[in-house]
Amino acid sequence: MRLSFGQQMQMAQKQVLAPRMIQSMEILQLPIIALQERLEQEIEDNPVLDQIEPIEDQGTLQEEQVNPDAPTESERELVVDDNTNNEDDFERLLNLADSLPDEYEERSRPSRGQMEAEADRHHDAMANMVARPESLHDYLHHQLSWYDLDGDLRQMCERIIYNLDSNGYLKSPLEELLLPPADLNGDADLWHEEQMKIAEEALAAVQRFDPPGVGARNLKECLLLQLTPGLLFYEELQVLIENHLEDLENNRLPLIAKKTGFSLETIQESWEDLRTLKPKPGSEFNDNFAPAVTPDVFVDRLEAGGYEIRLEDGQLPSLFISPTYRKLLQDPNTTPETRDYIKRKVNSAQWIIEAIEQRRSTLTRVSQAIVDHQIRFLDDGPEHIEPLKMQQIADKVGVHVTTVSRAVDDKWMQTPRGIFPLKRFFVGGTTSADGAEVAWDKVRLKLQEIVDDENKAKPFSDDALVDQLAKSGIKVARRTVTKYRKAMDIPSSRQRRVWTEDKK
Repeated sequence: MRLSFGQQMQMAQKQVLAPRMIQSMEILQLPIIALQERLEQEIEDNPVLDQIEPIEDQGTLQEEQVNPDAPTESERELVVDDNTNNEDDFERLLNLADSLPDEYEERSRPSRGQMEAEADRHHDAMANMVARPESLHDYLHHQLSWYDLDGDLRQMCERIIYNLDSNGYLKSPLEELLLPPADLNGDADLWHEEQMKIAEEALAAVQRFDPPGVGARNLKECLLLQLTPGLLFYEELQVLIENHLEDLENNRLPLIAKKTGFSLETIQESWEDLRTLKPKPGSEFNDNFAPAVTPDVFVDRLEAGGYEIRLEDGQLPSLFISPTYRKLLQDPNTTPETRDYIKRKVNSAQWIIEAIEQRRSTLTRVSQAIVDHQIRFLDDGPEHIEPLKMQQIADKVGVHVTTVSRAVDDKWMQTPRGIFPLKRFFVGGTTSADGAEVAWDKVRLKLQEIVDDENKAKPFSDDALVDQLAKSGIKVARRTVTKYRKAMDIPSSRQRRVWTEDKK
């Protein structure tokens, strides 16, 4: 099928815009530190890009009055399709997601030198990465090195260690970890018996490692492994763990007292000791390393009231087109090959400059809209956060919701009440009995406060929690309270009840 001239032009424009819009979206999504690294790399890769250097004027540092980021007339002639509206690039990208791989491809393969330079950059990046925290498997394998074990036993210990889940449990049956027989013609039953002895001995060895409880096959075994004979209620805890975990979970203390002959006081004190044990001994190794964050957005309180945001991008290099390459373009002695090369680099440089400005504009508008919506949060605290969806901010700013999502992704905001991720201000909610929207965080905080302050001998039922929330101005249905209580892992009133001797 032959395409019309207009269709051909539309396809050509689409092919040119696609990689530029991808670049704009990538720049928008980067947090400030990552963006700084990206721009440093762009400066290194593109020789026509340069940074604004402060100049000294009468003892003070001042920047050039003329904006060097603005393209010159000669540069405007070089920018492909200069009449396109960059403001709409993010939205246009959404329609190109499926077709982009077929429309855009690299025009040249990297040279050997370029590949070596890229490898060097990857090596430098890895050398500067924060060291990975020690995993549970690393920690156990290190302890294994302390013991002088024979080959088969050590190998089985390693197999057990690397089959533990993230909580430190061995979910696989020992039989599945047995080593294959060296001689398939031997006595299979004898081989199986010997291997099971080795596996059980290896498991016992691993279960003596730190953290206590590691290598357990279920919760009961995990808790029993953590008991030491020196505990005050050692024997009572053994009985409770072996036979009454479900009764403890459902707060059936009188039933336990009847079956065991223990007093309620003994059961409660034993239970307190039981709560100090760790049901997931490997969980402490699962916490991701959280490096210090650098806010992209700062919120300032205005004297006249309200709040105003500002971006913390002063440390970003301010880019401009190198005058040296501008002169080369105007020099009649410049070869056509050199001129074409400079044109491509100038075009790329101009787009990175525009992408940075687009990021600044979008992030400013999105952040200000968030702050304007969450003024009560800033004035009165987190318990006053308002329900907010990204679509609301997208409608207010006039962009696609995907643009809002990318703008707030991995960004942090410094407020008078502390530093928060931008996504923190987007919260769901529920409709109260009088039709008002109530943020989930507000219900959660007040519900937790009521439960913490209740009389544990007579804890509030869900109906009573509804009444208590209503007294605080939060009118919700009983089913809503029940749903939120379960989501917060708050036990029922019966499970929260603390029994006393006079209730026996």
